[in-house]
Amino acid sequence: MSEQRGQGWGKQFVKFSFYRVADHVRRGGGAERLDVGKRLATLLERSSERMLTRTYTTVGTRADTDFLIWQVADDLGEIESWHGEFLASPLAGALERTHSYLSMTMRSLYSNPLHDGSPKRDTLRDDGGTNDYLFVYPMVKTRDWYKLPQSERQRIMNEHIAIGHQYHGIKINTTYSYGLDDQEFVVAFEGDEPGEFLALVRELRDSESSAYTSVDTPMFTCRRREMVELLRSVGLAPS
Repeated sequence: MSEQRGQGWGKQFVKFSFYRVADHVRRGGGAERLDVGKRLATLLERSSERMLTRTYTTVGTRADTDFLIWQVADDLGEIESWHGEFLASPLAGALERTHSYLSMTMRSLYSNPLHDGSPKRDTLRDDGGTNDYLFVYPMVKTRDWYKLPQSERQRIMNEHIAIGHQYHGIKINTTYSYGLDDQEFVVAFEGDEPGEFLALVRELRDSESSAYTSVDTPMFTCRRREMVELLRSVGLAPS
């Protein structure tokens, strides 16, 4: 299997899970919230021992989620096992999973004209996980996009790539969901300035590639938080 993946198949499994603290926990006493926080901390520690795990708060940015758990594993079984532990614990009734996306890393079909000769990544970028913000959304291309010749798609992507390179503070992680989940891609941009990402997306709206996007919502603005900070931000640890 590893040899096949090295020939262009998906390599890493990527899971984006968005959670909301249930209303009955919010209405409960402080002791109940702290117990939920301790249980969540234990599960997050187990996740970090088994796979790459990053945590982000969405408090103040969306009404339907409180935080994101971003997991990356070489084996889908690790992700399945962790989520099974979650469902078997009391957390299953305390935290609502409002959005969930599964994808994989793989080499892009498109070359980067600004970095000819550089190897294409088939795993998540190794300089990630350090920026303050993560901007995540699922994406689906139109059927007309797939009717275009590869050379025409590359031409259109050249403009798209060139625009992205003008925003030096933004790093992109593109993962693929064909046949794995409802969307075709999950795109995660890392950066320190939400305004810079806003400007990037606004400029991309004027690009030719934008006409071939069918779905690119919901969009999530997430702020990186280590475990203790995360628990405090969602009210599951003392402030």
